[in-house]
Amino acid sequence: MPSLIIRRALPAARVPQFDWGIILAIGWRAVRRHLARQSQREALRTLADDSHLLRDLGLTREEALEEADKPFWR
Repeated sequence: MPSLIIRRALPAARVPQFDWGIILAIGWRAVRRHLARQSQREALRTLADDSHLLRDLGLTREEALEEADKPFWR
């Protein structure tokens, strides 16, 4: 009588699944952050000509323009 070999079932290979909802949410958050920074820097650029408002913020004109000229990823 042949002997029976009992094998344990190997776990199925895990294929990475992408959660497109999370990926889209992360992308949308990055776009919103970029748009917010862009509008804040435009506002700061317009404030650069008003020394009274800059003094309230504690910035010099050069500092305000330097911040307004930063690229969106910084």
